[in-house]
Amino acid sequence: MQLLKDRILRDGKVFPGNVLKVDSFLNHQMDVSLFCEIGKEFHRRFAEDEVTKILTIESSGIGIACLAAMYFGVPVVFAKKNKTKNIAGDVFTSRVESFTHGRIYDIIVSKEFLHKEDKVLLIDDFLANGSALLGLASLVKDAGATLVGAGIVIEKGFQTGGSLVRGTGLRVESLATVASMEDGTVQFS
Repeated sequence: MQLLKDRILRDGKVFPGNVLKVDSFLNHQMDVSLFCEIGKEFHRRFAEDEVTKILTIESSGIGIACLAAMYFGVPVVFAKKNKTKNIAGDVFTSRVESFTHGRIYDIIVSKEFLHKEDKVLLIDDFLANGSALLGLASLVKDAGATLVGAGIVIEKGFQTGGSLVRGTGLRVESLATVASMEDGTVQFS
């Protein structure tokens, strides 16, 4: 998606440790017009899959998932990283490791919101090590629902996550795949 790649080149910042900072438009301050275009593109790529739910993980994926859901006309469910008092009853859980935060989380979704009749599209802002996507996929499997694929805004193609996730047979559609970030410069595949 050229619009996204152009924005990454213009406003993205590369930091040590293979960190691509896009917080001025993607995951701290959100450019809603860009999110609308991202949502349209995910809808174009998955329109034939009869998506009934979009699943993401808190927190950076929520805004993107909401605008994508608008084009599909379906609800968004987001996996929480902490069990709270307002999640009552049975839950699906999975363990994920955050590349950005360097932490392991137990993600939680109430069984009330994922059902075996659902056709679920995963949406996330980044794909780096693949742990978040695999954790979300596990929740869908535990629900007995159909996993139609994953829409990723930015994939770090030089890390193992994309290969790992695709190796499970999951369809992954990334809008921008970063091939390298050497010398502070982003190169796309």
